[in-house]
Amino acid sequence: MPAIPRGDALALTRALVATDSRNPSLAPGAPGERAVADLLAATLREWGFAVEIADAAPGRPNVVARAGRAGARTLLLNGHLDTVGVEGMTHAPFSPESRDGRLHGRGSADMKGGIAAMCAASVRALDAGLEGEVILAAVADEEYASLGTRALLASGLRADAAIVTEPTRLAICPAHRGFAWAEVVVEGRAAHGSRYDVGVDAITHAAHVLTELDHFQRETLAARTHPLLGHASLHAGTISGGIGLSTYPDRCTVSLERRTLPGERGADFVAEVESAVRRAAAGAPGLRARVVPGLVQDPNDVAVDHPLVQALGAACAAEGWSAPLEGLSCWTDAALLTAAGIPAVCFGPGDIALAHAAEEWVPEAEIDRATAILAHTIAAWCGSGATAWAS
Repeated sequence: MPAIPRGDALALTRALVATDSRNPSLAPGAPGERAVADLLAATLREWGFAVEIADAAPGRPNVVARAGRAGARTLLLNGHLDTVGVEGMTHAPFSPESRDGRLHGRGSADMKGGIAAMCAASVRALDAGLEGEVILAAVADEEYASLGTRALLASGLRADAAIVTEPTRLAICPAHRGFAWAEVVVEGRAAHGSRYDVGVDAITHAAHVLTELDHFQRETLAARTHPLLGHASLHAGTISGGIGLSTYPDRCTVSLERRTLPGERGADFVAEVESAVRRAAAGAPGLRARVVPGLVQDPNDVAVDHPLVQALGAACAAEGWSAPLEGLSCWTDAALLTAAGIPAVCFGPGDIALAHAAEEWVPEAEIDRATAILAHTIAAWCGSGATAWAS
């Protein structure tokens, strides 16, 4: 592939989209991030950055690039290189195509356009002169277990603040939800469908548990709110049970997801479900169930008056963009960064509603505008204007 013009965000987006980086944990046999990491690392070296590649897991590399003065004020820009699968897509996933001002391709919105914007923006800030340091981290595996960002933090990487360039439609998003998973395994007793005196219907008992969880959602979670994120929620994702129409089901398993707000702990979800089981059992004699905890990812929450939020807002205004202040509905690596003491805000081109979709695209104008805004923010945070945003 020919060299990508220095600081050309659109050209870099096209090159990244053209490189298959499907996550093998989600798409068996997929190549992972190696090829796209090598491409990005080579590009950033040509653009004047000091670049390192290190595996977060075997064959699953992170790219870390630095510019500016180490030991001074630091801004981290973070994005993930992996994508989900391509089944059911209505256009070629790895042949980036521009149509009506939109760049189509898997990963264009989620989030190779954001990675390209943060890299091109850093070039602009570097050329203008940096008193501080900008760090670019393009990571592996965010779509599955966030091995990339976890490995970066475990390696000791630190910064004064971070911007995660997930697709936000150029809204400034200082908060997002967390999530917790759990399974309810309801035990019944198999019997012929005519033997009501022997059989115990695990599916009906599971329905009693779901009814109690529905009450909990409407009466309790609906009252737990966040100014940017709305109210807390839960839902049943899958349900399975039974072996035949004329047999009492001896087991029913329900998978549940709880979306948590800042101030809530995902680890508390198991206790919430166990409480619902106890309430259900009080009205359904013979109900037996156990709750199996699953993955927990905590929410992100950075104060709306944090200096980085203010710097982003000022940069948007300087570039003629009236950026809304919003909460992001999905989970991102920003939560890991904030929890590690690096306040992280999401801001980037594209719409999260198009992530993982059959048709995925990013507005090319948003990539350009994101590049300009991020360059302005980096200059304010790390450059000669850094002291204006001192916390």
